[in-house]
Amino acid sequence: MALVKLFDIAIARSGDKGNNSNIGVRARSPELYEFLKKELTEERVKKHFEKICFGKVTRYELPNLRAFNFIMEQSLGGGGTETLLTDAQGKVHGLALLHMEMDVPDALLV
Repeated sequence: MALVKLFDIAIARSGDKGNNSNIGVRARSPELYEFLKKELTEERVKKHFEKICFGKVTRYELPNLRAFNFIMEQSLGGGGTETLLTDAQGKVHGLALLHMEMDVPDALLV
């Protein structure tokens, strides 16, 4: 096992709609997709964003793309037009998620 950041095994893009943000995560291989299917859970994403995500996290699976889409409710302080936060947009949430560390079997890191 090796402790790696998610960006070593996946790519991500994110965006926002109102007070919610979404993060699309795509595994770099079919084997990594199966690994992430077990390890990159709604609960784990919620914990990673616990200081900013005050609503539910929902994961949608897109196996034909080796991808997941996470919707994080109440994660933008009301949204771009309603908050006092400097940058209440979800565009940086994908990069923030890629900094999550996980133990990955060495065989998947080839």
